[in-house]
Amino acid sequence: MLSAASVSTLAQTITVNKDNRTVAVTVSDDAQVESDTAVVSVGFTAYGSDQQQTYADATRISNRIIDALHAAGIRADAIQSADQSLTEIDAEDKVHSAKGLRFRFTQSWNVTVDAPSAAEVLHTAISAGANNSGNIQWKLKSEDALETAAEEKALVHAQKIAERYAAGLKCRLGSMIYASNQVPTRGLFGAMLNTESASVAATKVNLKPLAIAPEKITKTATVYAVFAIE
Repeated sequence: MLSAASVSTLAQTITVNKDNRTVAVTVSDDAQVESDTAVVSVGFTAYGSDQQQTYADATRISNRIIDALHAAGIRADAIQSADQSLTEIDAEDKVHSAKGLRFRFTQSWNVTVDAPSAAEVLHTAISAGANNSGNIQWKLKSEDALETAAEEKALVHAQKIAERYAAGLKCRLGSMIYASNQVPTRGLFGAMLNTESASVAATKVNLKPLAIAPEKITKTATVYAVFAIE
């Protein structure tokens, strides 16, 4: 594929013409690796008929969850508060109003641990009363190596395609004279687990942690490469 255009960069301008023949290729490739870090969302919701009593109950649950996480070896700097609120239940909420419940307290934290520890963290928190838990964000401590791997795969792929183009034109592929890449953003995956009664069950039965497998993280590199042809 021959072109008669020009490609500009910050450092130079590459002119493509009959005297400087080139082949241009755009290729996307993926690189994938299992995540090594998990951000586990743990929290609870408590109800009560009296504001002060609801708050008092919530403080006990809150401290019990944090104490359990610390006892499990989770460092204090790995736990970050995400949300906490004490609100009055709307009178139209017939489910709770019928039980005489007038106040709701919710609190949540994000706990960052190594990916293999995610299930144990969730199990520990739920067993201690974290009845609104389960979302997990899977991450990498460093994404540079994965991005580089995707870029390298794309460049190798681009060169192979360029070689086929050059062969079809009865030419020999020369050196690469220009390349650029774009790495699209990755969405986070997570699913909230409804554990409204899980804490009660966990205290009565010797349960094992959930079977949770770390998400594989994919990086995509799109490479535009220009090769000289001889």
